[in-house]
Amino acid sequence: MEINSLVRENIKKLKPYTSARQGYLSGILLDANENSFGSVVESNLQLNRYPDPNQNILRDKLSNYLKIKKENLFVGVGSDEIIDLLVRIFCEPRIDNVIITEPTYGMYKVACDISNVAAKTVPLNNEFQLDINSIKNSVDENTKLVFCCSPNNPTGNLLYKKNILETAKSINGLLIVDEAYVDFIESGSSIDLINEQNNIIVMRTFSKAWGLAGIRAGYCIADKSIIDYLFKIKSPYNLNKMTSDIILSALDNIQKKNYFIEQINQQKELLINQLKKNKYVDKIFPSDANFVLVKFKNGKYLYDELVKKGIILRDRSGQLNLQNCIRITIGNEEENNILIKELERFNEENIY
Repeated sequence: MEINSLVRENIKKLKPYTSARQGYLSGILLDANENSFGSVVESNLQLNRYPDPNQNILRDKLSNYLKIKKENLFVGVGSDEIIDLLVRIFCEPRIDNVIITEPTYGMYKVACDISNVAAKTVPLNNEFQLDINSIKNSVDENTKLVFCCSPNNPTGNLLYKKNILETAKSINGLLIVDEAYVDFIESGSSIDLINEQNNIIVMRTFSKAWGLAGIRAGYCIADKSIIDYLFKIKSPYNLNKMTSDIILSALDNIQKKNYFIEQINQQKELLINQLKKNKYVDKIFPSDANFVLVKFKNGKYLYDELVKKGIILRDRSGQLNLQNCIRITIGNEEENNILIKELERFNEENIY
């Protein structure tokens, strides 16, 4: 696909801001009006200097971890920044539109609404998989992006790769696959599909398996032309030095990430086994993520009662086809045991 044909004309013509650190990162730096005396915070990161806007060291290390080319990587302030940038690059406000496969992550639509870009809902099928024909029928000449999530949030299931590839081949636009939870089922990644279809973008995050939600860092893997446009319109120094340093440290500690995944998956299995015994549970949806979606007999009441106990779950009953459904993040052993005990009380007392 000719990616440039999808880009807004003003973005193609945009002359990006050239920051001082775009050219020089070392030497006698008297070019950026920084404080040459240092920072009020003691650190070996030289926080008085602006960070590398091209994210070179970080992308080098991340590319080695992913076994992909550095030129296919962009790191953002969470995946949310990447979502917003993609909408702004490719979608002309009040003209173009985006397809969102529901139920799914709410920020896709929010990013569209902020940019005044129409968001069209295409429901996932009964198995919460991509409905390829419905997507095809919803695409028009102004459809620029299709968002999907695999494993899907909030249903938890991995999308079939063959459906992802077929959908990408069937549209004259970009298919964004949000893999925020794929660390929990690594074999399900669609990264390799980028070599077959240059209109596929894969997003990932450090917020989940890596345990770094607080630093706000996500990244995407895509065709070089797409990555170049992301760098063209991002804020000059979107990623700060402290965030970059923490990610570099995380990539030196992959074993701990893998340990977290093992523990979370074990706790998920234990929680699901307990939920299966509970008569207050109507359905447990298959999960490839660090959460499980559960349909209860009276989800809203259960949610409110658990809040009173200080147990905070995620009520998803307002989303498409998810009435009485609650999303439960897999906690540690102590947290899960407290939750199970409370759910047993609902079961034993027949509270409906």
